[in-house]
Amino acid sequence: MNGSPSTPAKFREACVRCSLLRPDPAQRARLDDIRDNLEARIIEAKREGWLGEVEGLQVSYSDVKDKLAQLDAMLSRRTRATELGMPSFTSISARAPTHGT
Repeated sequence: MNGSPSTPAKFREACVRCSLLRPDPAQRARLDDIRDNLEARIIEAKREGWLGEVEGLQVSYSDVKDKLAQLDAMLSRRTRATELGMPSFTSISARAPTHGT
């Protein structure tokens, strides 16, 4: 990835192969572009008979799909409510000690 603190880093095709890289949701469109570009290049490589190129592109394609799935899972976790098991107010007030006993 490239970029300085003042400019957001952008995904490059080589970045999608890094298993340590956690994608930034703001870069989703860039990942979509990379996926689309890889699809077109795979089609071209198959048409031209470039079997070694097809294999390498398919590895990158699989990796970019994994990054997109990571983003989807991350966004799903962020939007889903987490049940903390907190008691409701009525159950708390029902257990409150009474004064004057």
